[in-house]
Amino acid sequence: MTTEPSCEATLSRIELIDWLMEDGRSAAGISALMDAFCDRLIQGGVPLYRAAWQVRMLHPQIRGISFNWRRGRDQVEEIEREHGTELRPEYLNSPIGAIIEGGADAMRYRIEQLEPPYPYAILEDIKAQGGTDYVAMPMRFSTGRLNVATWASNKPGGFSADQLTLIYDVMPALSTVLETMALRRLAVNVLDTYVGREAGSRILSGDIRRGTGETLRAVLWYCDLRGFTSLADRLPLADLIGLLNGYFEIMAGVVQARGGEILKFIGDAMLAIFPLPDGVEPDAKVHDALDAALEAVGQMETRNRELQAWGLPTLKAGIAMHVGDVMYGNIGAPDRLDFTVIGPAVNLVSRIEGLCAELGRPILTSEAFAAVCPPRLTSLGHHPVKGLREQIQVFGPTAMALSEAANLETAGSGAPG
Repeated sequence: MTTEPSCEATLSRIELIDWLMEDGRSAAGISALMDAFCDRLIQGGVPLYRAAWQVRMLHPQIRGISFNWRRGRDQVEEIEREHGTELRPEYLNSPIGAIIEGGADAMRYRIEQLEPPYPYAILEDIKAQGGTDYVAMPMRFSTGRLNVATWASNKPGGFSADQLTLIYDVMPALSTVLETMALRRLAVNVLDTYVGREAGSRILSGDIRRGTGETLRAVLWYCDLRGFTSLADRLPLADLIGLLNGYFEIMAGVVQARGGEILKFIGDAMLAIFPLPDGVEPDAKVHDALDAALEAVGQMETRNRELQAWGLPTLKAGIAMHVGDVMYGNIGAPDRLDFTVIGPAVNLVSRIEGLCAELGRPILTSEAFAAVCPPRLTSLGHHPVKGLREQIQVFGPTAMALSEAANLETAGSGAPG
């Protein structure tokens, strides 16, 4: 928790910059840096009572993150701002928008001297909280990308000239440290989005050599759309992408909600795993995967009713699951690598999915998968599959298990709708 400001304490620009470059850059993240930096300012006699950093991010869904600090609070509040925020009037008509979109320089408002109408709504809010002074400063990254830091005081008279000069002079150093942390966070976000959380973690930890990997036991999930080629031939591109994204939202959502990791999207197919740590039996993960598949079936039925109402084609998909050992590692060309799984188990689960259309079943599993939860699955006999000389026995959910799909759809588990 931040200490109360000391009127006697002083802090030089060099001391604060040295702290940023040594201790500050070692902070656990942006929130930890902000908390420590604001505490440092207060110890140096700056009458700070609230601060906010608006940091723009490169992310598919998020335009930026607001980091909000308050004196006396135990932690910094983080608020993600979606794309489109920059078009809203409340953003455009704010000091943040004026700096980022309008290119304005630092601005200061002595709130205790202001009377309505206020230039910006935020000033009225801060005055209602007892604020006396408000300053917004641009933080420019090396790429030229603008971010904003705001500082507010509730001391009569607000900030002194020396205190504002101190903050302004250390902004380049603060921006440098903040940019490094934002880039690290960006790397994590991009890797999580495009290669998955586990693979991203391995890459950031230095596991990037081609040919490295390990044998991993896992529950494998493979799903594929049926009739996608004909849809692609007759639908406009925008409609096709919308249908595909809606389908993947369902499949990815139910898998991730139960601890599965998506390895890749292959056209209209998705490969995912539920890793099994050494010595851990597959029971729980198998049931998680089956619950995810049942919920996906229920959500697909709901989505198809919506598509019908909109006059759009409905979608059918097959889901296959298996338990086995896979090689999980870095595979590819010298300058283009992929973290993925390979092995007979991967081939088998994709072959099983190919039987879904033939047998008219939305969900099929291998015998190894079914052995873990026999009450919920029933044998559908032995069938030939491409690449194997002997027929394999496949299983599908019982009528009772399929009825669970409607209940799972109603209850939900955090999957996007």
